[in-house]
Amino acid sequence: MRAVMTALLALSVSASSALAAPKDDVTHFTLENGMEVVVIEDHRAPVVTHMVWYRAGSADEFPGTSGVAHFLEHLLFKGTENMEPGELSATVARNGGTDNAFTSFDYTAYFQRVAADRLELMMRMESDRMVNLRLDEEDILTEREVIIEERNQRVENSPAALFREQKRAAQYLNHRYGVPIIGWRHEMVSLDLDAALEYYERFYAPNNAILVVAGDVEPDEVSTLAKKYYGALPANPDLNERSRPQEPPQTAERRVIFRDARVAQPYVSRSYLAPERDSGDQREAAALTLLAELLGGGTTSYLAQQLQFEREKAVYAGSWYSGDRLDDTSFTVVVVPKDGVSLEEAEVLMDETLAGYIERGVDSAALDRVKMQLHASQIYARDDVGELARLYGGALAIGLTVEDVQAWHDVLQSVTEEEIIAAARSVFDKDRAVTGYLMSEEGDAS
Repeated sequence: MRAVMTALLALSVSASSALAAPKDDVTHFTLENGMEVVVIEDHRAPVVTHMVWYRAGSADEFPGTSGVAHFLEHLLFKGTENMEPGELSATVARNGGTDNAFTSFDYTAYFQRVAADRLELMMRMESDRMVNLRLDEEDILTEREVIIEERNQRVENSPAALFREQKRAAQYLNHRYGVPIIGWRHEMVSLDLDAALEYYERFYAPNNAILVVAGDVEPDEVSTLAKKYYGALPANPDLNERSRPQEPPQTAERRVIFRDARVAQPYVSRSYLAPERDSGDQREAAALTLLAELLGGGTTSYLAQQLQFEREKAVYAGSWYSGDRLDDTSFTVVVVPKDGVSLEEAEVLMDETLAGYIERGVDSAALDRVKMQLHASQIYARDDVGELARLYGGALAIGLTVEDVQAWHDVLQSVTEEEIIAAARSVFDKDRAVTGYLMSEEGDAS
């Protein structure tokens, strides 16, 4: 019986490449003013997620105004010509819903989750603050203090966050990805009304936005409401094609040593410049996604098995990659050494392990297991209409298409062992990487 069960399990795992892609009921169209609309039907519960994504994030800020994208996100919860300060969120709460917003390098998004019959109300309010924001100097002063305190809590109070910030700045010498999303503190303290309005007037327009509605809705209903509220807004005729300063070729290894007396657990981290996920050409990004899971995606990963369990030199070893960027992203490897193991030794072990992985090649059983896990996670994500809305909105905001999103599952499942090793060879180049040591002030790298 055990042999039969083992054979069945092996058969199910080896068949992972043939797993069916999850199916989403998606309608996609564009309003006359250039605003994209995505409708994702899910009629299992009478709720809806309403999201507006702007193709503008911190990497689109003017030099000298770092943090203004996130600052403006906060300011959009102030008043408009038709709503009092705080009225939007209060109205959502009064109707039993929730709302929030977030800023990334490449986009800013605002969302509400409410009963499906409240969708029109959400569109009326969200379309209003797209063009009718009303701010004064008091709003600027009070909200600027809020974001500075947010930086204090999230960054200044965390040596690891400060380290990552410095390491990213060393990674991107010319591209705005090297500037923190929340902003550099010395620039945040001088953000003013003019900077906020300049960013708002430049980027907040229907032809720079994507509306995503997911849940218990019909496409025709959404189309009618979208045309009524968003379609009536004028496009920004001065909106230019997205363009950022790009990185020059990196031809020299870069290193960062960050010391802070508060560091209790030192570690070594290296991030390599890596290609992002591109529309119509997602295979290398898929290979890197699988590589990150195989190398450092948990206790069964190669790095963990080698460094934590076999050699017993680390308390943690992992890797991650996010291809969801408009421009070149990074692939990161981290090793947290055990007591008595120096950061220099940990780095040597990391290099040996990465080289050994490329030499040995991908374990086919491990690859099948990771593909099965990714398949399962993609299926489970469909249980939350909010996650579906984020999936499509985030993709379109970085230049992908609905077709790219729907093809992603099959691309991941079809990536070969050879493609994964080829991606590793291409990316793992120290001359295109930043190696960082986080240690206490008394720490010694060697």
